[in-house]
Parts: sequence; C-alpha cells; structure tokens
Amino acid sequence: MEMRAVYAECLAGLMEADRHVVVLDADLAKASGTLALYKRFPKQMFDCGVAEQNMASIAAGLASYGFTPWIESFTAFSSRRICDQIAISIAYAGMNVKIVGSDPGIAAELNGGTHMSMEDIGVLRSIPGLVIVEPVDDVQLRAMMPVLQAYPHPVYLRLFRKETPRVFGEDYRFELFKADLLRPGKDLTIFVSGFLTADALAAADELAREGVEAEVINIHTIKPIDRETVIESARRTGRVLTVENHNVIGGLHSAVLEALAGERIPAAAVGVQDRFGEVGKLPYLKEALGLTQENILQKARMLLEM
Repeated sequence: MEMRAVYAECLAGLMEADRHVVVLDADLAKASGTLALYKRFPKQMFDCGVAEQNMASIAAGLASYGFTPWIESFTAFSSRRICDQIAISIAYAGMNVKIVGSDPGIAAELNGGTHMSMEDIGVLRSIPGLVIVEPVDDVQLRAMMPVLQAYPHPVYLRLFRKETPRVFGEDYRFELFKADLLRPGKDLTIFVSGFLTADALAAADELAREGVEAEVINIHTIKPIDRETVIESARRTGRVLTVENHNVIGGLHSAVLEALAGERIPAAAVGVQDRFGEVGKLPYLKEALGLTQENILQKARMLLEM
C-alpha cells in the first residue's frame, strides 16, 4: 500500500476511537490521502488553506483544550515554514500536536528544489522536547501510528507518501525509542533511516558476497536517538556508515556522530552533500545526489580500507 493510504487508514481508526483526535491540513488532503476522511469525520477534519503558520497555531489552541491534533503538509512547509510556531506555540507551550511532513527530501521529485526538504530534521532537531520519527515501510508506519497517538508530547513524523519496498514482516513490533537491528554483522555498521533502508540492505547483501559482514540498523526515531544501540554496535564493528535522504548536516549523520563523540571510530555518510535539490524523478535524483546502492557500497568499501 502507499504510505499515505496507510496513514489515512490509521488516522480513521484513531478518530473513530476518540473524537478528540482531529486532523488539520493546508489544502493538501488529496495529496496526503486524507480527503475521504472529510465525509466520514466532518467534525474532526479542518482545511486551513495554504496558511501553515495558522494551521500550527490553531492546532496548539485545540491541544490546549484537550484535543490531539495531527497537522499535515509537504515536509518543507511542516518544518522550516512553521519552525517558530512549532518551537513556541507547540513545544515551548507543551502542546501535544503531531506534525506530519510528507515527501521528504528527494521524494518531492517534480516539485523541485523549493519543496525538497533536505534540512527539515536539522531545522527541528534542536527544538527541546520534539520527537522526530521516520518510518521505513507500510508495516512500520501501521505499527507506529497508535504509539505516536499515545505519546503525550509533540512529534514530527517524516512521511514518504508513495509505496516503499517492504522491509518488515507482519509480526513486527514497534518500540518508539529503540532502533531496529535488521541484519547482524561484525565488520561495519550501517545506520539508515527512511526509504533508503531497502538500498542499505541490498548493499549489505552485495558486501556479504565479498566476504564482508555489514550490520544494518534502522534508526526510525532520530530524536532522541537510541544512543545505547548506536554506541554498542559501533564499538563492536569499529566502522560506521550513515545513510539518509537528508543533508548530511543536522540529520541522522549528525545525530549518530553526536552519540559517538569521543569514541574515535571511523565514520562516513551517504546523504545529501549540503546542497539544494532539483527537478527529477526518484531514480535520477538518487544518482544526482549520491543516494544509490552503489554510493553506499563505495563508502562502505572506503571505510573497510581504513
């Protein structure tokens, strides 16, 4: 299933169970997959128009009256455009608002550089008390949604809208603050987030054919990062590679290196190299911005030679 379809299905379940769950969008219900919910839950759905700052402020007001608002827009407009509202009206005020940013990074594709949020995690990660999560596939998203709903503090959900390769089985159990070990290894650790997880696993398969045992760990909660798992794995393998659909500054790579400060462990990054995006389809953009399976292999081999 498309990730947005799973997101909408999970929202419907949450809204059915609790009338205090409300959804606010910035004239993007069709794009986010929630348009049908307006007919089913007319008193719990609000179109705020293309006015994201207002949307965030309204959500904070609703939260102050005991509602649990989910607000949604494209990632660029759910992060940098409303950063002050998230910081002051939501996080500083202690309001339980769930913020959803869709089409992260190169997933914006033909919308181009203006919509490609290469920096959204970096923008929001320094805001106190804000949890940041990024699901890999439909299974993880489905397991994640009720946990986020139950968590009584603000959360930023970085959501790929379309289909992603399935990584997890139906027996998957989600733990908000615990990273997922996808593949054990002893020669290096690949920490990965989001839809590039399938590429990291494919790269690990190729490395295995070369006699290299790469450990692959999915970091679904980027803030607060699972420091214990990061440190334990890095110490054991002695080499670290991060893979993310985000600027290498401020995102997963930065979070991992902060956790490993003082450990003296060689590290490299596959991510956006401090640049803006451009117009293109996903395969082209992965090549242009260095986010392919081959890029992962190149960086891994480089680390193995150190």
